[in-house]
Formats: sequence, structure tokens, C-alpha cells
Amino acid sequence: MGEVNIKKLAYELNLSAATVSRALRDSHEISAETKMRVLEMAKRLNYEPNPFASSLRHQKSKTIAVIVPEIANNFFSLAINGIEEVARERDYHVLIYQTHESSKIETSFLMRLLSGRVDGILISLASEAVDKENFKEVSKKLPIVFFDRVHDDIEGVKITTDDYDSTYNAVQHLVENGCKRIGYLRALDTLSTGKKRMQGYLDALKDNNFPEEPALVMIEGEKKDQRYSLIKSFIEEQKPDGILSSIEELAMPCYYACKEVGLNIPKDLKLISFSNLTHAELLNPSLTTINQPAFEIGVEAAGILFKIFNKRWYEFNETIVLKSNLIKRESTRGNF
Repeated sequence: MGEVNIKKLAYELNLSAATVSRALRDSHEISAETKMRVLEMAKRLNYEPNPFASSLRHQKSKTIAVIVPEIANNFFSLAINGIEEVARERDYHVLIYQTHESSKIETSFLMRLLSGRVDGILISLASEAVDKENFKEVSKKLPIVFFDRVHDDIEGVKITTDDYDSTYNAVQHLVENGCKRIGYLRALDTLSTGKKRMQGYLDALKDNNFPEEPALVMIEGEKKDQRYSLIKSFIEEQKPDGILSSIEELAMPCYYACKEVGLNIPKDLKLISFSNLTHAELLNPSLTTINQPAFEIGVEAAGILFKIFNKRWYEFNETIVLKSNLIKRESTRGNF
């Protein structure tokens, strides 16, 4: 006979699937006579309800999904810790998915989660161009909260950091420490996050009367194994005396490149990066970082998702901004 589901019961009883479903839930909308008919047929056909699917319809799977570009990234591991702490307090499970910066993988996860495995989704977008329509469809069926990596054109609650201000202040710090030729290692171009960081860099140069030199902006290559050679060539050809890296992964190759071309950090080149690297102070020289409140972002994002579950007040298209802080270390030290 095959699997007996609600559609099969409805067909045998000549009722709608919605009526059968409500009868099985003992809804007051269904007459006692109809309930009896449905229960008798269910017993005769050995129908076994799927308690997991049923609980999902009532948002009681007690599971949330977290989709991030990369789990190994220090920022995301800290954010996940914050999310898990909130979820654990509410007796919820957390499923973690990593997209490896692929929007195709991101979409496949979203489609899979629509089947009813989770009650809601927390997501930090992949750096590839996103399918906005796809997110609109998913958000109609599942609550989604965006954190850190967001897109202005996608509606929803967003938890971010002050990307513009923190970039602007980092450039200002390089200027104050004597830098005249400040390079920028650019990434996350498809996201609001990357655009705001880029604008902060440009405006800080302009406000310090520095000429805008497009050659001083290095765009991240598509392949990770190109990073080192791109950065080495950039340092050799453009000869910056200061570099701001928009992501942690572009800062580390700077150390190797400077060593290979015979430059001293910070004497010849000062370096700042967005980074939550726990070992930044152990590098030689220690790395000046724009430290994002990663754990707090995770806590805030999860907190908003649970507000949505409990139908408590929240602003649908709200953007909550948490402040990053500049931690000054040896890689930007002046006065030689």
C-alpha cells in the first residue's frame, strides 16, 4: 500500500487534507462524528503520525540552524558560541552549516531547511552574489535573522558592527602614526559589510587630504591560493607604508610577504586588520586589530530569533549595530 500519510487518509475519506489534519489534532473546528471517522480510518490503515513534522508546524522542533561562510574563522566560532549559549538556556539544539563562501551551497541549505528541520535560521551571508528573491521566499515560511555579513536589499532583522566607523578610525590611526601611502586589502564586495568598510577607507583618506589612488586598493582574488602572490606583488609595486586589511585572512600573508621582500613591520610598513584572532598579540610584531564583538553579536542574533518565536515585539527590518574596538599593538607603532 505504501506509506500512509494525511493525503492518503483524506483520499480514502473523501475529505480535505486540512480537515483530516485538524481532526487528528482534535481541533474544536471539526465535529465529533468526523473525528471518529478519521480516527477509525487511521487505525484501519495503520497510520502513524510523524511527531517531528507535527511539532515543526507548531515551531516546537526545538532546533535552529546557523549558516556561516566558515566555521574555522575566529569571528564565526565566537559568534556560534554566543548563539549556542542562548539556545542552550532555552533547551534548543543548534545545527551548523558552512557555505565556504558559495551562494549555491547557501541556497541548497536554505531549501533543505524549508522541509521543516528547524524553527528558524541565523545566517551570515556568503561573499558571492546572493539571490534576493530566494531569501524573500524562505522568509515567508521561516524566520531569518542576519548577522555580521548582511545585504541592505534583503529585508529582515540584521545584527552588524559599525563597519564604516571602525574602518575610518583605523585609517585615522595609520595617519596619526605617520603613514602617507595607505593601502587597502578589499573583500566582501557583494555585501553591505564590504561596501561600508570601503567607504570608510575612502572618506578617511579624503578628510586627511590624501589623493584617492585606485592602485592602492587591492581586490581579493577569487582563489585563496592567489592571496599571497597578489599581496606580495601589491607591496612590491605600490610600496604602501600602511595597510588596512578588510578581513583577517588577508592580513596573515602580509607578514610573510614583508619578510620575503625585506620590509620591517612596523618600521617600513604598518598593518591593521579586522580580526578576532586570539593569537594576534603573539605574532611578531603583535597585530593591531579591529576587534568585532563576535560573541555579543551571536547572543543578540539568537535573542532576536527567540523573540520572534515567542511573538514578542521586534522591528521587522531593524538593524542593530554593535561597536567594534581598535586594539593598538606593535604592528602600527610609530616614532622610530
